[in-house]
Amino acid sequence: MLAGGSGSRFWPVSTPSRPKQLLSLAGPRPLVVETVERARTVAADERIRILTGADLVPSFQSALPELGLDSYWIEPHARGTGPALTWAAWRALEKDPDAVLVSLHSDHVVRPLEAFVQGIRAASALALRERVLVTVGVAPDRPETGYGYLQSGAPLDPVDGVPTFQVSAFHEKPDRGTAERYMGQGYLWNSGIFAWRADVFLEEVRRHAPTIARALPCLEDGDAEGYFEMVGPGTVDETILERSDHIACVQAPFAWDDVGSWEGLSRVRGAAPGENVIVGEGQVEDGSNNIVYSDGGDTVVWGLSDVVIVHTSGTTLVMRRDLAPDVKRLLDRLPDHIHPR
Repeated sequence: MLAGGSGSRFWPVSTPSRPKQLLSLAGPRPLVVETVERARTVAADERIRILTGADLVPSFQSALPELGLDSYWIEPHARGTGPALTWAAWRALEKDPDAVLVSLHSDHVVRPLEAFVQGIRAASALALRERVLVTVGVAPDRPETGYGYLQSGAPLDPVDGVPTFQVSAFHEKPDRGTAERYMGQGYLWNSGIFAWRADVFLEEVRRHAPTIARALPCLEDGDAEGYFEMVGPGTVDETILERSDHIACVQAPFAWDDVGSWEGLSRVRGAAPGENVIVGEGQVEDGSNNIVYSDGGDTVVWGLSDVVIVHTSGTTLVMRRDLAPDVKRLLDRLPDHIHPR
């Protein structure tokens, strides 16, 4: 499970010491707790590993007291999902020559649980059957500009009724017009949920990711620190998946959302169009289509619509709702006493 990052689009609630995955955005429990509960439906506790930095482990242990310290694989340096998943595959292969890895993000919302189990089992079975790297694609319900897309290729035999196919191309986050065209052409969202045999993945790393492959001798010597110092940063999509011709996809039988910004609360909280979404102690009078997140006292909104208001004990953010995906741009403009770099 990938659990690094700070989720800066959820500032000011999400911070490096309390990142998005520790927030209760989709319900009463933190996202990471919900993700671990999903993982438990397809793997025993002793086979669940959380990849993260050392600074976040105490917070995760507080949220997940049932998991021991050996459940955490601590990255010496943050280098992105490409190096991290390569390291994870190496460690898994040391323990089991037939290891199959399922990679989940700790800050996604997936429903219902039964369909998640069906999809993950299908992805794992496909990875074994075809010896390919498998990604889970999600049928889009809107022209989303914040997600990458998958273009399907030749169909493969379904797995337990779940459609599967080769991936012919990855497409980065599009503008709205392009996203509408992708929907019309049947493209899927790239969920970032993956399954593959550890040995097959490492073969593709050696074939397509030279900046990672040159650091593998460090892992042969048991030197994880040296490995992470040598590799450059990069996502698994850019460094491996987009370069490989051994990629397949299962179409998710479940609903998925990565809750990428404050605007996403309206989807995961089940709000109808025009309704106010209120998390915490908030109240809206004479206003509609607002998102209010109150984390440290009462928040009252009067006579405003289409805004996001986030209140914490130290900072309050008020913005138009359409600006929610661009919070990172705002943070670059704030003085250090408001948003320390």
